[in-house]
Amino acid sequence: MKNRFCQTGSLKGFIAWLGIALITGSVAIQNPVNAEGQTKYSRDFFDTGELIKMKDPLASMLGAMDKGDVFVYTYADAVKFAGHSCPAVAGAYKSTQMALKALYGNEIPVRGNIRVTFKGGVDYKVNGPISQIVTMITGAAAESGFRGFGPAGKHERRNLMTFDQEHTPEPIATCAMTFQRTDTGKKAEIMYCVDHVPSNERMDKLIPLALSGKASEDELKEFGNLWQERVKTILLNPPEGAFIVKEVKE
Repeated sequence: MKNRFCQTGSLKGFIAWLGIALITGSVAIQNPVNAEGQTKYSRDFFDTGELIKMKDPLASMLGAMDKGDVFVYTYADAVKFAGHSCPAVAGAYKSTQMALKALYGNEIPVRGNIRVTFKGGVDYKVNGPISQIVTMITGAAAESGFRGFGPAGKHERRNLMTFDQEHTPEPIATCAMTFQRTDTGKKAEIMYCVDHVPSNERMDKLIPLALSGKASEDELKEFGNLWQERVKTILLNPPEGAFIVKEVKE
């Protein structure tokens, strides 16, 4: 009887220990930003905004993921890629998200099957930085992109991104792009106008101080807070006119 009691007690203890381990483990999984070795961001909204999901047949073919699985992008991925968070990076992420919805509706977009054309050259306003975020998400690349497999260039991403130097966006636009599905030919144009997103009037004083190195620690902190508040608005609550999407019919 005594041995049975000890065994039962040990089993109960093990179950209790296992329950605690599972609970604490689940907490660690739910908070990856705080885990050792993970990027620690100063803004919660980097990971709380709407996700972008993309299929990628190339990734499946090469064994990076199982067929049917998807890449999941957050704004934090764009921040990590760019090395900073600003209205251009936020506008690029949001523009891509909205354009993909216009093209695919409730379907999951297919990475590598999207062509993107910018109005203006790569040096026009912020076309260059915005294009890099678009490439990261859609796979559409300029001449430096993946050439594809075999003589037919299967899964080629090169030259899926182009810059139309002969046509520039409307003066109010920060950037204008046309996204096109390579399978159906469906097109959607999106225009991003950052001027529709107001900035705090304090920024007029803080920006020169921050750039010149004359800002105090408190002023630098205020500058960063106000800067990211504008970015947050672009991502989570853009005012009317900040993004204009329309289907292009030929």
